[in-house]
Amino acid sequence: MISGGCCHDYSAQNKILIDNVAKVLPVDWTVLIEGGSGSDGRVALYETPNWANGFDVVVHNECYANVDDQKLIRQITTAHKAGVPALVIHCSLHSYRTATIDDWREFLGVTSKRHTRAHRISVKIDDPQSSIVKGLPAGYTTPVDELYVIEKFWPSAKALASAVSPDDPKTSYPVMWTNDYNGTRVFGTSLGHGMETWNDAVFQDLLVRAFKWAVKKDQ
Repeated sequence: MISGGCCHDYSAQNKILIDNVAKVLPVDWTVLIEGGSGSDGRVALYETPNWANGFDVVVHNECYANVDDQKLIRQITTAHKAGVPALVIHCSLHSYRTATIDDWREFLGVTSKRHTRAHRISVKIDDPQSSIVKGLPAGYTTPVDELYVIEKFWPSAKALASAVSPDDPKTSYPVMWTNDYNGTRVFGTSLGHGMETWNDAVFQDLLVRAFKWAVKKDQ
C-alpha cells in the first residue's frame, strides 16, 4: 500500500483497509507513507527498477499532484502493465496530473484534474452484476465527499457506479470502475476524501470487494 502527500489521514485510512480485508483474506502488507504533506512528494520505492516484483497487488492511495517526472511515472505504470493488479483510491486520480504524458491516466482508466464542491453523493449502480458493487444497497448515499470531474473515461474502463454532478443535473461521472490495463486488473474509485467516508460500512465493504476482485478471489 502506497500512500502519502497532501490532504488526508493516510495512517487511519490504511488501518481501516487492512483491518477490513483481514476479515476475509490473509494478507502480508507492506505499507509506505512517504512524501510529507505536500503535493510534490516522491516515493523512494518507485525509483527502483522492477519496484513491484514480489507483490500480488498494489493499493495506490497517494496524493502527489505536482509530480510530473515522466521517467518516474512510466516506471510506476510499467510494473502494472507487466501484470501487477491495483486499487486506486480518491486522490490517486489527481496524482501526477501536471504531467504532459497520459501513461498514469491510461493506467487509471480516467482523466480527472478537479472535483465538485463537497456534498453527500447519491450513487447509481451501473453494473449490478459486478461482484464489486453487487452487494451495495440501492439508493446508497455517501457521507460528505468529493465528486471528481471525469474529463475522459478511457475505452478500456468499465463504469460500475456513477453520480450526478451537483453543478449540472444533466451530467454524471463514474465514481467506481474497473480498467483492463493491458490485461491487468485495476479498480478505481474517486470516493474516499474524508474519514466520514472511510468509516462508512458500505464504503469499507466496497473496498474489500474490490480487493478480492483485484486478486481474483471474488468467486
